[in-house]
Amino acid sequence: MAETGNGAPQDAMLTVPLEMESARVLADQAAIISDLQFVMDCCKRLLDELDKPEGQRDSVVPHALWSAALVAYARCFGRNKRSGLTTEDVYGLPLQGAVMKYHRWVLKERGKLAVHQANPFDVAKVGAALSPPGSAKRRIEGIAVLSASHVLVNDIGVRQLGGLASELAKQTAEKVKTQQDAVLADARELSLDGLYQLPPMQPYLPDGGGAPDSEIPESSAPEGQPG
Repeated sequence: MAETGNGAPQDAMLTVPLEMESARVLADQAAIISDLQFVMDCCKRLLDELDKPEGQRDSVVPHALWSAALVAYARCFGRNKRSGLTTEDVYGLPLQGAVMKYHRWVLKERGKLAVHQANPFDVAKVGAALSPPGSAKRRIEGIAVLSASHVLVNDIGVRQLGGLASELAKQTAEKVKTQQDAVLADARELSLDGLYQLPPMQPYLPDGGGAPDSEIPESSAPEGQPG
C-alpha cells in the first residue's frame, strides 16, 4: 500500500497572464469594483467622523475622505476607460429620487478638486477692514482675506454616495460574471503549449515602484526639522 502524508506535495496549479481584449475588459471591470468599494469604505469612515461633535473632529480627515471618495467615484466614469461606467449604468439602478442629478453633482464636485478656479474669489474673499461707521475718523484699517472653508455634504449626502457606489458595484459584478465566461471561451481558443510556456502570473505591483530615489537636499528641509 502506498505511503501517504510523507510523499512529495502535488504540483500547484499554474496561473498565467492573459492579455487579449476580453481579459482587458474584465480587468477594467475589476478595477471599477475596486474603486467603488473604496468609495463605500470612505463614506463609512466619513459617517463615523460626522458622528463626532464638531469640536472633536479632525479638520483634515473628513475633507480627505470626501475628496478621495469623489476622485475614485469619478474615475469609474473616466473617458479613457475602455469599459468604464456610463450614464446609462446610473439610469439603470433600482434607486428612487433624483439619482442622475446627484450623480452629475458628484462629478462636478470632483472636477473642482482637479482644476484651479478661474475666478479666485470663488476660493477666497478679499475685503477692506473699515473703522466703525460712527467713528470720528473713518478710514481703512487694513485688509482682510477670508478663505472659503471646505464644505462637506451632510450625512445624508454621504449615505447617498455610498449607496450609489454600492448599487453600481453590484451591477458591475453581474457584468463580471458574464465577462469571465467570455474570457474563458477566448482562452480555450489559445494554444495550450503556448500558455504553459508563459511565465507565472505575479502579484500586482503598481508601476513606478514608489517615490523617486533622489534625496531631498538638506537645505530644503523645513526649519526646525532634521535635514
